[in-house]
This record gives sequence, C-alpha cells and structure tokens, in this order.
Amino acid sequence: MRLSRVVGGVGIAIGAVAARDLTQKKHALMRNFPVLAHARYWLETIGPELRQYIVTSNDEERPFSRDQRSWIYASSKQENNYSGFGTDNDIEHLPGYAIIKHRTFADSLPHDHAEDTGLPSAKVLGGPRGRAKAFRPESVVNISGMSFGSMSGNAIQALNRGARIAGCMHNTGEGGLSPHHRQGGDIILQIGTAYFGCRNDDGTFSLDRLKDVVESAPVRAIEIKLSQGAKPGLGGLLPAAKVSPEISEIRGIPMGQDCASPSRHTAFTDTDSLLDFVELIAAETGVPVGIKSAVGEMGFWSDLTRLMSRRDRGVDFVTIDGGEGGTGASPRIFADSIALPFRMGFSRVYGTFAAAGLSDDVTFIGSGKLGLPDNAIVAFALGADMVSVAREAMMAVGCIQSQKCHTDRCPTGVATQDPWLAHGLDPASKGERCAQYVRTLRKELVKVSEAVGVAHPGLITPDDIDILRGDYESDSLHTAYGYEAGWGELGPELAREITELMAPGGSRPERRSSEQGEGEKPLGQDVGTIT
Repeated sequence: MRLSRVVGGVGIAIGAVAARDLTQKKHALMRNFPVLAHARYWLETIGPELRQYIVTSNDEERPFSRDQRSWIYASSKQENNYSGFGTDNDIEHLPGYAIIKHRTFADSLPHDHAEDTGLPSAKVLGGPRGRAKAFRPESVVNISGMSFGSMSGNAIQALNRGARIAGCMHNTGEGGLSPHHRQGGDIILQIGTAYFGCRNDDGTFSLDRLKDVVESAPVRAIEIKLSQGAKPGLGGLLPAAKVSPEISEIRGIPMGQDCASPSRHTAFTDTDSLLDFVELIAAETGVPVGIKSAVGEMGFWSDLTRLMSRRDRGVDFVTIDGGEGGTGASPRIFADSIALPFRMGFSRVYGTFAAAGLSDDVTFIGSGKLGLPDNAIVAFALGADMVSVAREAMMAVGCIQSQKCHTDRCPTGVATQDPWLAHGLDPASKGERCAQYVRTLRKELVKVSEAVGVAHPGLITPDDIDILRGDYESDSLHTAYGYEAGWGELGPELAREITELMAPGGSRPERRSSEQGEGEKPLGQDVGTIT
C-alpha cells in the first residue's frame, strides 16, 4: 500500500511537471519534450565540470565555443555576461589571436555611451549614387538572411519582432517575403537565383512582382545574392513534399513539383549586365541595391570596380560572407573547403575597392560569425561599415547548436517546418531576447570604441589591432592583410559626420560608469542556463 502511494505520488508529480512544461512559453525544449528536457538543463549545470575533467574546455567547441554561446545566451536574457578570474584563451601561444589596442587619452567619445544616439552607420546607404530612398541605417548590427522554409514561421516572427524592437533591419533570405516577416521590422529583401516571390511562372525574374512586394512592406534595401559562405556556388532543390501551400504562395512556385534553385542567375550573365540589373531595380523601386557574395577568385571584383570607376553605374552596398558562415545546409566539402574565411576574403575585396578609390562610395557589410564583439571589431577595423548576424540571432531565439538544421528535426523549433517542434518557440518572448542580444552587442561595440578612444566602431583602424604570432611577435591588421595607408579608414568627411553624430561638440566627462549596461546585471548574479 505504501509503495503504491509513493508510485502514485511520483506519477502525479511527473504529470504536474509535464502540464507545466506544456503550458509555459519560456523554454521551447520543455514545451516539445516535457519532463525529459529537465535532464538536459541538469546536465548543463554540471557541464563546466564535465568539460574541465573529461571532455573539452570552454573554448574548444565548434562552430561556436561554450564561452561564445554563453555570452550570447546571457546577453539575450539580460543576465550577467561578464567572466571572472581572467581569460581562459591561450593568448600567449595561439597564432592569429587578435588584440585590440586601447588608448590612454581620447579626443571624442560617444556621449552617455551612445544610449540616446544609438549606433548608426557611418555612411548613408544609397547616398553616393543618389537613390530616391537613400537613408542612414540606425543600427550597425542587423539580422542576416535566413529564409522562411529553412527557418520556422515562429522563428522568423521572433527575428522580425526583435528587429522592430531593437531598431535594426531584418534580411528575408532568398526564400521570399513571408507573412512571418511582417511584424513591423524594417526589411532587406534578398533576391536569389530562383527569384522567389518575384518570378514569372517559368522561373524567370519579374520586375512587376518585385515592385509589388517592395510596396507591400517596409523594404529599405534590396540585396542580390550571388553566393553565400555556407554553400558558395551551389544551387539547391526543394522537394515537392516540402512545398506546402504557404511556401507555394510565398515563393510563387507550383504545388506538387520539385523546385530547383540554380547555382547562377539568369537575369544577368556577367558583371556588365549585373550592373544594368542593379540600376534597373534601383530606378524602379527607389531603394538602395547591393550584392552579397562569398569570396573565391578575384576576377569578378576587379571587373566590378573597373566598371564602377566610370561612376555611371554601381552597387550601393557589398555584403561579404565568410566561408565560416553556416545558416545554409550544404555538402561537407562546401562547408569546409570552398570560399575564403571572412577576414581574408573581406580584406581582398575591400582592398580592390580602395585601390580604385571607391571605398567611401560603397557601404561594406560583413557576415560570418561577426555577432561576437571581438570578431565584429576586427571587421570594422578592416573597413566594414555594418555587420549582419545569423547564427548568433538564432541562438538568441533558442538555437542550442544541435546541428540538426538539415534534418528538419531542430529540437527548439528554430530551423524546422515540423509544426510540433515549431510550436515550442514563442515569437513574443523570443523576439524580446533577439532585440536584447542586438542591443547588448551594440553596447559592447561602443564600450570597445571608448577603450580605443574613438566615438564609433567605424573609426577603429587596422593599426588599432594586432594579430599575435605566438608570444614573441605580432603584426598590425594593416601589415597582416597587406593594407596600404588609409585603407580601412573612413574618409575625412565621413569621419567628421559620424563623430559629430556620436559625440556632438567633442568629448564630455562621463556621467555614469559603463560597467553596467544593457545585457548585464550586477556581478554576483548567476548566469542563466541555455534556452
């Protein structure tokens, strides 16, 4: 009798926990896997000990280490994202480690740590080419292209809500502009090789349909995707079984048929016709138009800058995606060995534009693990004007790096079309976390800018960062990547404008400490567990 009561009591307790897990909205894992998910959270609490004595260190996991993921999770939840007892990175012996050089004195610092001014771009997007709807982006941190179809509707909603709250832009990815993208956040509309959402019945590009899409939403810019870091030069195939009525309507593709995405565009066939295509879209829509590409051979970039040097045609922005990018599932060979990593690829492309005298006329956007403060700062020093974050934003809305994106079995409902798994992700709460992550990253960028003694991360130069070669020698970014004098730096007028925006009238005494800001809580409070 006593045993039966104990068993009954345990059953009731488990049932109560299951009921709570199914109804709460904070943790997607618990909604999808009631009771069982608690084991994961318990294991995570002893994770540091397990790694320390048995498995790996905090800095060994890939593609994102435990330290990196913990910073993202804590930042998105506005928890303590500090660390204690010094770095556990092997900075004394690790070749390629980037060190940011602080300054003792500074001429201009952002007032009140940029709380009131935010962190706008140093360049007006579309301004140099006189686009009708040119604008200065309000945020140097924006959400990169991830399509509905590869991502769940709830995940897309959360990302766009986060973009609206944080005042940044959300790239649609090449899958088209879906209802899930229409949560109030500003949009960068991406056009891929299949022209989803702006195609004719035969799969060719439709300008009229593009204009209809642009007019129906807050589209601030259009990005023509040539390739991406996760699968450069590779097309794709969406099986007929995955073409739901919703995806069919959004992408403009028929039901019951496989849908192939070519590896190359059909609306243009060379650099010259690409520029004609860019100018056509810009003239018809009024918005800035740019390109996104991973970096392989450099002949294309030489042709592009040669043609743009005539000043009659040109792209408004260039997004460089590093080979370490990973939001698109691909064959292992494409993920591991095709396209240059960001720093090498970006520096080569930027140098091509700088040598042609075009660097101030183009907004440079970086992507590929740049949602971490140290990587982002290096990108700005190399000449990037903005950074786009993808997997980091995914983590902010629940991704746990299970690396099941290609299986449609993402356990947290981020990268899946499974209704049951997707239902665990609550767009409202996760949207808040996404926004908080973006705000915290911007705050960190401002703090580092202050340490370097400048008013904006765009004013950090290649000489402000050294790349270590073990514990005996280092090179500046300027030397390491073969930059000439002035490369990676804003022109004098652009530098003056952004300094005046961030620090009107010059530097003033600080009115409060920057030690506690967005994304942080007083030291002593525990960092929460993974979503």
